[in-house]
Amino acid sequence: MEIILTNTLITSEIWIELMFYMELIAGENDNNRRLDRILRKALPSSPLSLLHRLLRQGKVLVNGKSAKADKHVFSGDKISIPIPEDTVEPAPNTNLPSAVDVLWQDSNLLAVNKPSGLYVHGNDSLDTMVRSFLADKISSSLSFKSGPLHRLDRPSSGIVVFSKTLEGARLFSSLLKERKIRKTYLFIAEGNVEKEAVWENFLVRDREKKRTFVSKAGKNAVTKIKTLSSASGFSFVIAEIITGRTHQIRAQSASHGYPLAGDRKYGSQKKGVFLLHAWKMEFLDVKIEAALPQVFRKKINELRLSEGIIF
Repeated sequence: MEIILTNTLITSEIWIELMFYMELIAGENDNNRRLDRILRKALPSSPLSLLHRLLRQGKVLVNGKSAKADKHVFSGDKISIPIPEDTVEPAPNTNLPSAVDVLWQDSNLLAVNKPSGLYVHGNDSLDTMVRSFLADKISSSLSFKSGPLHRLDRPSSGIVVFSKTLEGARLFSSLLKERKIRKTYLFIAEGNVEKEAVWENFLVRDREKKRTFVSKAGKNAVTKIKTLSSASGFSFVIAEIITGRTHQIRAQSASHGYPLAGDRKYGSQKKGVFLLHAWKMEFLDVKIEAALPQVFRKKINELRLSEGIIF
């Protein structure tokens, strides 16, 4: 997004006003979208009341002409809007570390390997790093921002897919909704988990406690599990989630008597951080795999869970 601020002296027979004009250049992902919707996305820190007032007063220009809220904007159009200087969004910090572990990408989507301990969203997050990484690699847009299309908990590691275009975001979201994305996870649980099973429960999310519970009033959740090895009171498990509920594996594993080792929120009595890795993802003709982190490999070796298993 290109932003230009200029001081413009506007005069009439009645008033004289000094304005800061911001100029925004529409990109491909803004093509044929309404002006008011583009402004909401491009200027998230500006009050909606201010944007609507400027539109009503005819002070928002598209290619030099006054435009109404419902005007459709096209790629390359120049939007000029008078706005207080303190509402301008700061430019992305391109000095952030760009050590993004790219697993796969095409023109619309990007899959990266998230390390354990890093938030997906927020300040100094994976999202921040990916935006910095993509800053000079994708076309600018006023109404579309690249972002993660699903979540992983902070302690979890593995595959996270980001959008590079609006088309990519819509495609991936549609595949998720239609359950056409296959996700496979690896985790270490307490106890000797059965060799193979299908866990099916109804889960409900408590937003205040930030926990997921098994409840008849909840939404259906299905997970296929297969135990790769068991030893020392622990199990190394592979899981394929058929549905995608928040904390699905953590909540279901605990409800079946096998909390993830170190997952104190879901009943584990063990110290440390739980190990849950988003290992594989498949959709359309795409197959993505994230190598098992070194800390995970070390743990399964310590617990003697790796015998006969090759990763």
